[in-house]
Amino acid sequence: MLQPEAILMRPIVTEKAEAAKVNQHKYVFQVARNANKIDVRKAVERYFHVKVAKVAVSNVAGKPKRMGMFHGYRGDWKKAVVTLKAGQKIEMLDRV
Repeated sequence: MLQPEAILMRPIVTEKAEAAKVNQHKYVFQVARNANKIDVRKAVERYFHVKVAKVAVSNVAGKPKRMGMFHGYRGDWKKAVVTLKAGQKIEMLDRV
């Protein structure tokens, strides 16, 4: 298994992710493209010292972008939505 720092790239901070965090105890992360649900669960539990109830992952396609006459795409990435067990929370991300 990879180190937790190699699996969890960054937290996703959007209005929808913040609402899910407050109302449903769900945290959203950008994760490594080769990580699966088990890897994400173990990384979150080891890195943040919490208990995970559920993990959902999805592949996000890169958006088309343009710079002048040149067309291209942003890179594809993987998103993980982590649901914590009741009474658990990630203190580090609640302060953001």
